[in-house]
Amino acid sequence: MSLSKEQKTEIIKKFQLNEKDTASPQVQIALLTSRLNYLNDHFKKNKKDHHSRRGLMKIVGQRRRLLDYLHNNDAPSYKKLIAELGIRK
Repeated sequence: MSLSKEQKTEIIKKFQLNEKDTASPQVQIALLTSRLNYLNDHFKKNKKDHHSRRGLMKIVGQRRRLLDYLHNNDAPSYKKLIAELGIRK
């Protein structure tokens, strides 16, 4: 699939706010971004996979909502996160 357990743990450790944090918006956005990167590579090879494209659009919308939430509640953290992940806004 897209992420192994080790990769997911590495991403969580990089973006967590404290040692027990696994569900902050920063962690969720980072995990969704890694899934989106995987799906983008998948679509470069499989152009006619329209069923997975629907899932991609759902993930993009979910990440967008989380980014909007973070922007409204913690703007400095939002700017740091999009710079670190390379997300354009």
